[in-house]
Amino acid sequence: MNDQLNNPEYEIPPEMQSQVTITTLDKIYNWGRKSSIWPMMFGLACCAIEMICTATSRFDFSRFGMEIMRPSPRQADLMIVAGTVTKKMIPQIVRLYNQMPEPKYVIAMGACASGGGPFKEGYNVVSGVDEYIPVDVYVPGCPPTPQALLNSFIVLQKKIEQQSIKHVRWYSKEPDQAIPIPILGPDIMDPRQYDEIKRYVQEKQEKVAAESLLPEA
Repeated sequence: MNDQLNNPEYEIPPEMQSQVTITTLDKIYNWGRKSSIWPMMFGLACCAIEMICTATSRFDFSRFGMEIMRPSPRQADLMIVAGTVTKKMIPQIVRLYNQMPEPKYVIAMGACASGGGPFKEGYNVVSGVDEYIPVDVYVPGCPPTPQALLNSFIVLQKKIEQQSIKHVRWYSKEPDQAIPIPILGPDIMDPRQYDEIKRYVQEKQEKVAAESLLPEA
């Protein structure tokens, strides 16, 4: 712990080195957060089997302080999207993400969660969960191995180490806006794209109206 928190810019007298540690608020705050991440307990497809294997004794992600997987989004700060994200499931994923307290992070585990995988452009599959929620770490593979997921934990911890209380979004003065829940109809619609959809429909209608006024050949 001392090696991680000590600031080398300050010298501590030898007789006090075992009693005093000098550090910054950011360092000790980030050290505590990166060492106690609680993932949310849910899986979507075959990637979830590899995620379960990561918790077994052979790989043991409790070494990273992540062994407590919570069934409630209100007690979790890491969402591991493990598997294929269908259009029927993405509204529930966004709802769970909104219910998670800040600070919160997202790992897109596998090719399906990252970009649609072998089902990309399928009629019922979202081409990447990052189209709806922010993703911090992408894990390639179909499915990725437990070692790959462990590596993503390390990458996430390194990202947390670089954050500063002065710049993180959860301490900003601006109110935190929840992500609108996608609406599943004939297709999935993101409420943030309503203006774009209306503009597209209006342009189409104007084009059809203009073509109907052209003289017949």
